Amino acid sequence: MEYIAATTEFKLSNTAVTIGKFDGLHLGHRQLLDLTVKHKEQGLAAVVFTFLLHPSYLLSDKDFELIYTEEEKRIRLKRLGMDLMISYPFSQETRNMEPEDFIRQVIRDKLDAKVLIVGEDFRFGKNRRGDIAMLRQLQEKCGYKLIACQKKKMGKHIISSSIIRSLIKEGRMEEANAMLGSAYSIRGEVVHGRRLGRTIGIPTVNLIPPDMKLLPPCGVYASRILTGGIYYNGVTNIGYKPTVGGEEYIGIESHIFDLDKDLYGRKIEVELISFIRPELRFATLDELTARMKEDIIIAKERLIKFV
Repeated sequence: MEYIAATTEFKLSNTAVTIGKFDGLHLGHRQLLDLTVKHKEQGLAAVVFTFLLHPSYLLSDKDFELIYTEEEKRIRLKRLGMDLMISYPFSQETRNMEPEDFIRQVIRDKLDAKVLIVGEDFRFGKNRRGDIAMLRQLQEKCGYKLIACQKKKMGKHIISSSIIRSLIKEGRMEEANAMLGSAYSIRGEVVHGRRLGRTIGIPTVNLIPPDMKLLPPCGVYASRILTGGIYYNGVTNIGYKPTVGGEEYIGIESHIFDLDKDLYGRKIEVELISFIRPELRFATLDELTARMKEDIIIAKERLIKFV
């Protein structure tokens, strides 16, 4: 998949384009992306157009945490069959662009969209004045066919990134994953840890979560780890390791079942499937070891369906 970021200098031809924030790439987003990919059968390039930084981050003084980082999003979009991802710079100029100008200068001239796929509540341009009605009104003049998709629901709730973010923050991984359509994951490079796990017969791999990454509560989770194109079941601790002296930064430490291999320096993905317990401080290393063995048993029981 081609990737264009931090520039407005590009010109495409014959594309099917979906536009949105796409934070989380949840089931609501998936219907837009799947429709876009389907138009490849008509000889159109499947393009996802988003912004380099989430607009809310630029317009707020608060810290903002992403369900998926830019790198993680790129990898997932490639797996979904997209041909091109554009992370358009969300500058003051972009923010103040009149919606009619966005349609003509970006959707028509830069993207050459023949099909445009967006959510029914899509708003854009200065003061969010642009909407579906405007896109529909200009579609014939600007040479694209508009497809507006209804919000996707799960039960009585509309699937949204804000709901999923709340579920993750509460450690309700099964519910969050159901709305995401796949397991929430953390991608990073394996780094050296204290090597304590290996001395007690439970070797682990460690990674540091990316900046701005939304994390669930500190604790132990049944997990799956993707490395070398293969998924392995495991158990993962998120936290500061209080029993063995503690860390100044939060870390992700996973024991991978049925794999004892040096992964230092490799990129892996850790999927969190189910919350087992909060992070605890144990009085002795023996108590920690015993509890870790219990965690492994629980994790294996919860991961049976992934074998």
